Amino acid sequence: MRIVLAGGSGQVGTVLARHFHLRGQEVVVLSRTPKPGAWQTLVWDGKTTNGDWLDAMDGSDVCINLAGRTVNCRYGTANRREITESRVQTTKLLQRAMETMSAPPRVWLNASTATIYRHSLDRPMDEATGELGGNEPGAPDTWNFSIRVAKEWEKAFFASSLPRTRKVAMRSAITFSPDCGGAFDVLLGLVRRGLGGTQGSGQQFVSWIHEYDFCRAVELLMARPDLSGVVNIAAPNPLRNCEFMRELRMAWGTWVGLPAKKWMIELGAFFLRTESELVLKSRQVTPGRLVKAGFEFLYPAWPAAARELVARWRANPFNIR
Repeated sequence: MRIVLAGGSGQVGTVLARHFHLRGQEVVVLSRTPKPGAWQTLVWDGKTTNGDWLDAMDGSDVCINLAGRTVNCRYGTANRREITESRVQTTKLLQRAMETMSAPPRVWLNASTATIYRHSLDRPMDEATGELGGNEPGAPDTWNFSIRVAKEWEKAFFASSLPRTRKVAMRSAITFSPDCGGAFDVLLGLVRRGLGGTQGSGQQFVSWIHEYDFCRAVELLMARPDLSGVVNIAAPNPLRNCEFMRELRMAWGTWVGLPAKKWMIELGAFFLRTESELVLKSRQVTPGRLVKAGFEFLYPAWPAAARELVARWRANPFNIR
């Protein structure tokens, strides 16, 4: 099986490439900045339909599109444009390319985000009953921007059909792996320095998924012809930030964790050139369609997932103690 990962040089792309490579699949990563790896990597600019990547995709089994500028930045005008175009335009590019192929991929999994749902403190959000955000009174403009991007991204993906290709938009929660520089590494760094206390009110929900379950969910979506449209990829038990951080501290082996008030997070986000939305927005997303399809999570609850991730982080000689 040949699996093409467009924009696959980031953390999630590396997680998937490693997973499929270790299982003997042919993995081709498309990247603007190729890096040496155990799998094939081809250059693509994400803008034009020419290059060796077209030949790699024509006749492949699966395309997984993860392309998109990082959202770990300030949402100024230039960054907003790049964040939007890097998602919407690359999705349209892949659509145009597949329309010309003699043997387009049988399955196209396109990244989306659980951020598309509204700030939710009151109830879970699955695919059937979840409420998309963007119209909540008093919501920060940065939150509404992220939701607009997600909506435009999915609109571009579903705008045209491909008769020989099944499409799935993956509304993913944050994927945790112990890799250097990943989201888990950053959060654990706070805990290790005694700063891993409650963030903001602590009542906001955190949706997450362990890397093993993320990869297995992707495999299920690849294999099940009855699954198309939008699918939430998240563990079935989101939990409040105060509980999430407490369990992470316990997994590391410490009770000490200084809390961070909202104003402190806003100030820190400004100096770190990022946005507070990544911490303060409540994401209470549940995987309704995965559960209905019979998917069994290896890590449905955060305490066990946190312990496993901490153990592998400690075993990684490249992590900085």
